[in-house]
Amino acid sequence: MNATLRTRAADGWDEPLARFCVDLGVQRGLAAHTVRAYRSDVEQLATYAAGLGLEDPADVNLSVLRSWLAEMSERNLSRATLARRGASVRSFFEWACRTGRIESDPAVRLASPRSDRMLPTVLDVDAARELMETARDRAESGDPAHLRDWAAVELLYATGIRVGELVGVDVSDVQLAERTVRVLGKGSRERVVPFGLPAGRAVHAWLESGRPVLVSDPAEPALLLGTRGQRWGQRQIRQVVHDLAELAGVVDIAPHGLRHTAATHLLAGGSDLRGVQEVLGHATLATTQKYTHVSAERLRSSYELAHPRA
Repeated sequence: MNATLRTRAADGWDEPLARFCVDLGVQRGLAAHTVRAYRSDVEQLATYAAGLGLEDPADVNLSVLRSWLAEMSERNLSRATLARRGASVRSFFEWACRTGRIESDPAVRLASPRSDRMLPTVLDVDAARELMETARDRAESGDPAHLRDWAAVELLYATGIRVGELVGVDVSDVQLAERTVRVLGKGSRERVVPFGLPAGRAVHAWLESGRPVLVSDPAEPALLLGTRGQRWGQRQIRQVVHDLAELAGVVDIAPHGLRHTAATHLLAGGSDLRGVQEVLGHATLATTQKYTHVSAERLRSSYELAHPRA
């Protein structure tokens, strides 16, 4: 490991970094794990700066930031890691300048590599159907855990919600008559997402025949429960999705892959980007636009059928 990386960050970083993290959580409403990621990235810079004898954020200039990114690049860190750390320190110095802790922002002209916008595995329509049918067939045994697993994968695919959002859903958030689910997304933004009849049937079966068997406390609000009758965890859901993919004989996929599958199929089926943005809970349309490569094929097909000069 580079000697500078073993040097502890100077104390001059402690107070502003702690205050920055508090503001990330309180003012911007970021989740705890996201705040920890910001802290870790800025601490990496602070450690590097300490190795250069720079004991305070005000001592850092653009040249230092560029050399820090270059040093990480030489260690073959991924483009995604470099992009994330660059974004973290830009946020930190923007905040430090805005709050008067430094006179000028050294990161305002800092450029970092764009992360590769690679989509995770996406199932085609037939494979997605096979996965859902496998979960449904297994649930026919009446096993409460299998009923829960069926409801979980149907909701992930039908709504495109994040696995973290799914585990946070309470029974009261689900309206079976309207077939909607209320979720709390990033930045504590709440949204209501529709789902179709197959997911509705799965959730109904779980609520009627599965959840009452597993619940240990009648006051437990969580929709999905583990074997001990308490709110189900993200790790358990991920394992279930992997297991069902193997059982169904489709390509291995994670819950986030089902989210991307949902978005891809929505666009391929004719949904507009703005609608997909609302369903997925993206803060900006730019995030949703990574799916446009899918709709481009549909657009070309439509163009060739419709345009007289195609």
